[in-house]
Amino acid sequence: MLDKDNSKVLEDQLSWLQSYINSSEKKSQLYKRTLVIVIISQIFGGAGLAAGVTVGALLAQNMLGTDSVTGIPTALFTLGSAGAALLIGRISQRFGRRAGLTTGFLVGGIGAIGVIISSLTTSIGLLFVSLLIYGAGTATNLLARYAGTDLANSKQRATAASMALVSTTFGAVMGPMLVDVMGNLALSMSIPALAGPFILAAAAYILAGLILLAFLRPDPFIVAKAIANAQQTNGTHLSEEEANGSGTNKRGIFAGTTVMVMTQFVMIAIMTMTPIHMGHHGHNLKEVGLVIGLHVGAMFFPSLITGYLVDKVGRTIMAIASGITLLTSGILAAVGPADSMALLITALVLLGLGWNFGLISGTAIIIDATHPSTRAKIQGSVDVLIALSGALGGGLSGMVVAHSSYATLSFAGATFSLVVIPVVVWSHINQNKGQ
Repeated sequence: MLDKDNSKVLEDQLSWLQSYINSSEKKSQLYKRTLVIVIISQIFGGAGLAAGVTVGALLAQNMLGTDSVTGIPTALFTLGSAGAALLIGRISQRFGRRAGLTTGFLVGGIGAIGVIISSLTTSIGLLFVSLLIYGAGTATNLLARYAGTDLANSKQRATAASMALVSTTFGAVMGPMLVDVMGNLALSMSIPALAGPFILAAAAYILAGLILLAFLRPDPFIVAKAIANAQQTNGTHLSEEEANGSGTNKRGIFAGTTVMVMTQFVMIAIMTMTPIHMGHHGHNLKEVGLVIGLHVGAMFFPSLITGYLVDKVGRTIMAIASGITLLTSGILAAVGPADSMALLITALVLLGLGWNFGLISGTAIIIDATHPSTRAKIQGSVDVLIALSGALGGGLSGMVVAHSSYATLSFAGATFSLVVIPVVVWSHINQNKGQ
């Protein structure tokens, strides 16, 4: 009797999957619905990310009473993000995007709650552990860009990824604006004001997770795997490599990873030291905030246009554009007068734009180079490297400036940005040879 019940369940599962395999219209409808759900969840996810990051260093400083630990929260976010990216990628590969992304956001929300409790109990150990866990939300925010691409065709993938990035921006802009409001709310609840933004972070992350849990069904990644398996079985719409059972292009994975890792490294290194550089040359906090605010805007707001260009003019061209844009940014930051707001703004806007070009083109290259049978796991592993490269860039930037200058750092960043060009050209040439 039990075997019959299990058989019936399996037949039902195969039936609904078959309906998506056989109907391009149903696949298209699910693709559009998935984008809407991802966009909504990312708005909340962005709010959770930005609200906590804004005051993390200040909270650590307040609890420990020293400036020497203000860099620890960022380090813990990054470390937690790297570990979570690996875990979420593997959960998504086995159980689908819904399970992986929901887990990541809920864990991030639990981390935010832990930060609140640590502020009430003045427990430094709990604060650091909670910040590490909170990093799961950061990883999930970035990995969610892949969810909308699972059912996209090769001419839609970059655009789909860019939609997730744009929607994250809305939350990321809203979160810091609510810092004072959340601080006052926290005080009314007898919670330290600096923990207030983590109340928003906890609520936003948990809500983002619940939205995905409730509405990201059918799971786009499970459907995409079923379609790919059916095509492989039938031998249709496959390249020779895929027909032989391997849909993985290692050169493409290397190229896409290199683009995203190097752009992250260069962007974080120069961005991290720009406020310090400006402070040393008499710029006030308002001016620093303007430069960094415009930089962050350039990182995300152009995403829809970038996604369109990546899909239309090609991954390789836009990856090369990323390297050239970062090169220009580094040179301007290095040679421009330190008292010139116009040049600093131009350099940092180009820095954000170059990162945007690199992230979206690199994301599309990775998707093109992977097969659904391993795609989510590879994506998670790549995002681990992105997180670690950012941590390395931020850490090394301070050492370079301390032992040399901001100009040296900027020139070094400009030089490193050129690495992406020969790598993507090499990958593109080898890909064309294989066709």
